[in-house]
Amino acid sequence: MRLFVGLGNPEAQYAANRHNIGFMAVDRIAGDHGFAPWRAKFQGQITEGRLGREKVLLLKPETFMNRSGQSVGEAMRFYKLTPDDITVFHDELDLAPGKCRVKTGGGHAGHNGLRSIHGHIGDAYHRVRLGIGHPGHKDRVAAYVLSDFAKADQQWLDDLLRGLSDGAAALAEGDTARFLNAVALRTAPPRSSTSTPKPAPQKAPPAPAADPATDDTRSPLQRLADKFR
Repeated sequence: MRLFVGLGNPEAQYAANRHNIGFMAVDRIAGDHGFAPWRAKFQGQITEGRLGREKVLLLKPETFMNRSGQSVGEAMRFYKLTPDDITVFHDELDLAPGKCRVKTGGGHAGHNGLRSIHGHIGDAYHRVRLGIGHPGHKDRVAAYVLSDFAKADQQWLDDLLRGLSDGAAALAEGDTARFLNAVALRTAPPRSSTSTPKPAPQKAPPAPAADPATDDTRSPLQRLADKFR
């Protein structure tokens, strides 16, 4: 069994925030793969279903971001899981918008949700880092992550969420390369190896043959005289 955790803040006012891209990811997976209805449990919302050969739980902590670890820890202990069974989807300032990377272990880089999870289950869980870009200065980070995605972001955001859903079964089965390839096919589709051939340049039509009747500049009298020469 796998536990996929999406990080975000509850309440409608935060739903479209950059900080809530983790919620968006697990919502997309649940909707696309026919998971059961969400229900309240473990201080959050949880649902279950299958991705490929794996039974998977999806969890959205409702403790607010900086206490996400409480919800994750409860779910992990209830289902007797280990940190290696858990994958967390979260926003990543240090990646360009639309980029996706997978990481296991390591620090939390100041992310409040990850910091809380570290405190409750340690750092040996997996993470899907979802790039949202950086506002350019650390003093602007809080306002940036708690602001909604701009209209200009909607295309890449939708492509990214589609890719995460496409590759979810591979991720559940531990095939990180196949998962990232599925994401890349949505976010950076390859150019076609075949292109429509250019039409061959048309040859200029041949010049019309000379017409003696129209090209003869002699007078009628001269033409008549020439016949008897």
